Amino acid sequence: MPVQVHGVILMNIEEWEEYRYVESGINSFIDQMNDSSLKKMVEHVCNTGGKRIRPIILLLSSEICSGSYQQSLNAALAIEMMHSASLIHDDLLDQGLVRRNLPSAPEKFGPSRALLCGDYLIAKCFEFISPYGEKVVRDFGKAGMDMAEGEVLDLRLDKDNFGENNYFECIYKKTASLFAISASIGAYTGGADEVLTRRFNVFGNYLGTAYQIVDDILEFLEVVEGKESKFTSETLPHVYMKNMSKEEAIEKSINAVKMRVNAAKETLLTFNECPARNKLFQITDYITIDMLEIV
Repeated sequence: MPVQVHGVILMNIEEWEEYRYVESGINSFIDQMNDSSLKKMVEHVCNTGGKRIRPIILLLSSEICSGSYQQSLNAALAIEMMHSASLIHDDLLDQGLVRRNLPSAPEKFGPSRALLCGDYLIAKCFEFISPYGEKVVRDFGKAGMDMAEGEVLDLRLDKDNFGENNYFECIYKKTASLFAISASIGAYTGGADEVLTRRFNVFGNYLGTAYQIVDDILEFLEVVEGKESKFTSETLPHVYMKNMSKEEAIEKSINAVKMRVNAAKETLLTFNECPARNKLFQITDYITIDMLEIV
């Protein structure tokens, strides 16, 4: 049965205080940059209309555990810098031309400069995360390695022999790992113990996996707007179509989303009830079920 949650106040995410904290932190970091050429690239990559979902998840997870944005903001900025760097590398690998309706970093600045910008953002994210201690830095680094391993899996895949298990391993590493670490680092910086931190990690894993499947469905149906690449990854509907019709593959993929969204919400229900938890419920629907309404 789908998990129904009442009392969630719907509002534009850009009106949330967590969104404003992240935006302010990013703008402050960019304003302090000295190299004008690099600054221009970072500004293009970081200020092109993203919703800041991952850093907001971190801040909300911290709030649920009685933390404050002052405690967790630098960790949230580290997450966003890692995500931004991964988008650059994604566009380099896929020869992406357009992202969020704007020229991709490699298309606008050239692949060499874009690569250096990605390297800079990765270095910056470790500066942001370093004050949080060995455990957080280690877990954060592991997520970064997972993302790189996922890209390697994607590059070397044999589409004829690429099955469901390969797909889920790939998207965990490429996408869900950063969602998982966003939630668990947020909880940890907010004061959660190890058991509760692991539950937040589980929530983020379910949500990140569901999000990527939705993205795949929209790409498969060619309804993705604002993005253009010469190469694309194997999607879950493509995997399922090896053994069933297109319609059945889409339906099975949508059911995979619903199952993981429900699991994410069931995990959320085990956390303290508060406005931050309600916002996480809204984000869960916003980046998954709500996106499927156009299918």
